Amino acid sequence: MLNINSHHPLILYNSLFLISNSHQLLIGMIFHKKRKLVWPYILLFVVLVVGVTGFLVFRFVSNLTPEQILESPFLREQVKNFGGEDIDDELFDILPDLMGFSGSKTYLLLFLNNTELRPGGGFIGSYGVVKVADAHPEVLVIDGTENLDRNTPDFWRPVPPKVITEHLGVDRWYFRDSNWSPDFQESTKKSLEFYKAEGGIASSDIDGVIGITPTVLEGLMELTGPFTVEGITFTSENVTEALEYEVEYGYLDRGIDVMDRKKIMGVFLDQLISHLKRNALTNLSLYLPTVTNLLDEKHIIVSMNDEDLQRVFDEQGWNGEISKTKKDYLLWVDANLAALKTDHAMERNLTYSFEKLDDGRYVAEAKMEYIHNGVFDWRTSRYLSYARVFVPRGSELVEVVGSNKNIDEGEELDKQWFGAFVSVEPGETKSIVFRYILPNEVFSVDMYKLVVQKQLGTLDHGLTLDLDFGTNIDRAIPAEENKNWGDSRYVVDTDLVLDRDFEVEL
Repeated sequence: MLNINSHHPLILYNSLFLISNSHQLLIGMIFHKKRKLVWPYILLFVVLVVGVTGFLVFRFVSNLTPEQILESPFLREQVKNFGGEDIDDELFDILPDLMGFSGSKTYLLLFLNNTELRPGGGFIGSYGVVKVADAHPEVLVIDGTENLDRNTPDFWRPVPPKVITEHLGVDRWYFRDSNWSPDFQESTKKSLEFYKAEGGIASSDIDGVIGITPTVLEGLMELTGPFTVEGITFTSENVTEALEYEVEYGYLDRGIDVMDRKKIMGVFLDQLISHLKRNALTNLSLYLPTVTNLLDEKHIIVSMNDEDLQRVFDEQGWNGEISKTKKDYLLWVDANLAALKTDHAMERNLTYSFEKLDDGRYVAEAKMEYIHNGVFDWRTSRYLSYARVFVPRGSELVEVVGSNKNIDEGEELDKQWFGAFVSVEPGETKSIVFRYILPNEVFSVDMYKLVVQKQLGTLDHGLTLDLDFGTNIDRAIPAEENKNWGDSRYVVDTDLVLDRDFEVEL
């Protein structure tokens, strides 16, 4: 084997600035890991190295293979110099598998439209399948889910959740509605089951599923700047709305058949990748934090079939799983049912509070305030959501305020959940409150812990805590404002851009 460290460090180092395949940047940005801000540097750096495969590499180093590049002590040393000494060699070890060096990999991409929220991140309006071999991706299909669902075999009739049947008027459970679980790993199982049953391309070969929201496009276009596709100028501000309009109405004006109305997405992605290729290398300090934030904020979510590969994403919190904590817990989940793309106009503020009762139990309230900032138009209507709160198992519902429809409850993912409908007119502000008794197990004598998770695909909900323990607080993380110290209440105002953890010592 050629010793890269001693023979060709200058050639390898200079070759990093040559990129032969624009699609490899997209694959690199989707399938990367981190150790907080370190990991994106690793992957993008390595993807650039792999991008020099084929003619450009062998022109300089005839005996060098991409796998040897990844294993190179020189490369690892340079990456550590670039990203930090705390980089673990294990991070390099999974890259050959992800990039298809040990055998081709096929990935199902779910485009989760978070302007039409669903529990699993957003309505699956479109999907794609990409096959990767030796770091060279091949796009097998990008299409609308309605075309796949339209060809569902008549004998395949899975029964959807009752609320889907009642409010969407469907005769069975389709692939487009398969992400009903708020846990991405669970919803992915259902999506793969339905994709295969409906005859999806390469359905038996899928090695992993990646969920992507339109927020990813917006974030990347803030860096690439605007560009024009088929006469339509896209910017970071209009990209989501412009694509939605084109596939809903614009295609008619351009004389495009309804079956082909989403082909523009493939053309758009080609252009986006081309622009990323031009300036990503010279703007790593901008791109890396952007991609990291999109992963942390659950706009890119990953599920791999291979347990060893998935473990890496699990460790970074990029798997979209519901927390397995046995302490106090709260997750608010909205499901937009037949309310167009109205989530783009909705502002949300979540408040969680509790107080101690005379009998020693705690009664909690989870309250969501919905502010409808839109008007009736082609993508905006009254907002109708089937809202659920996931809380500690053993919680007992007391009442629901703000909903006049039937209240549901059940157990899922080792959590108790309560569900109800909320309807909000344009220009209206409305709240719905779930009041319930917490199980004693979430409290200890001198320590309380709480996990508040954000729903996949959501943006920046406000979050307020007002927790009255009935006894003085010694210390809290994060700390309250100074003016609130010295009593029995823990009051914090923050947001749900990320999952939030709280700890209070009594």
